Amino acid sequence: MQFDILTLFPDQVRAMLDASILQRAQTAGLITIKTHDLRPFGLGPHQTVDDTPYGGGKGMVLKPDVVVPAIKKIAQTGAKPRIILLTPQGERFSQAKAEQLAQEERLLLVAGHYEGFDERIRAYVDEELSLGDFVLTGGELAAAVVVDAVARLV
Repeated sequence: MQFDILTLFPDQVRAMLDASILQRAQTAGLITIKTHDLRPFGLGPHQTVDDTPYGGGKGMVLKPDVVVPAIKKIAQTGAKPRIILLTPQGERFSQAKAEQLAQEERLLLVAGHYEGFDERIRAYVDEELSLGDFVLTGGELAAAVVVDAVARLV
């Protein structure tokens, strides 16, 4: 099974997933975990990835004209992935959901940061998942939890 994780912090994700049982599973060829840095898809000389929310409000959201091309580029190689947005508004992640996802050939997990995603990004994903009713610094921890739970079932 292949896991792709789109994130602003690929090194943070790799540190969590390149150890213990997950490292052994990767070495044995049972799973593949690829991290994809969102920053190179950023716009302009500073590779900007975020903007103020279109409808107003506090904080910054990830831009659709950055995230959507990144999703499309990652998805075009290999098996068609199930694309999952990690967001507090998503379906609550559970063991039953992990078992369902373990049947997929490939997952593309999109980890958010800042205040979240521009709403237009939601049209390009298959589903949204949440770990629960609490706030994390970003979706990287949530992505690691999903990979860990699903990979253990492979």
